[in-house]
Amino acid sequence: MVPNRIPFGGVIMQLDQIDFAILDHLQNNARLSNKELAAAVGLAPSSCLERVRRLTSEEVLEGFHAEVSDRALGIGAQALIEVELERHSRETVDSFSTYVIEEVPEVIGLYHVTGDQDFLMHVVVRDADHLRDLLLDRFTTRSEVARVQTHIVFSHHRRPVRPNLKE
Repeated sequence: MVPNRIPFGGVIMQLDQIDFAILDHLQNNARLSNKELAAAVGLAPSSCLERVRRLTSEEVLEGFHAEVSDRALGIGAQALIEVELERHSRETVDSFSTYVIEEVPEVIGLYHVTGDQDFLMHVVVRDADHLRDLLLDRFTTRSEVARVQTHIVFSHHRRPVRPNLKE
């Protein structure tokens, strides 16, 4: 079988079945020790560590994180907000994107999309009052924003593991 090729930064990296097994195990439990990971994928610990370092340096592994309870952080509600921009220029898109990413911590996902709306944002807030204030103070006041539409999220399920579509 020919290994899958993934482009990163202009370089094409070869991934084989062991690499995919490492990625699968780490997505399911990023706290595995190198020794446990090596045993799970059938490698010597030194070889496993070298592969994880390579996957990290080549930006296949983009990071490791902990999932924290929303309640512990004071998050009581989530919403999806559709944003239509006043103008459709690169400058407007870049300005809005930069503002949201750098200035609005309640936005946990920003998607530049096709269709009637230009952006879809996933936000977390304390409550309905916080959501209202966020909309009125942070988005509708922006000159590049023509319209917003809000959808409150009743339940949220996220698949923590990305499927391997290369196989």
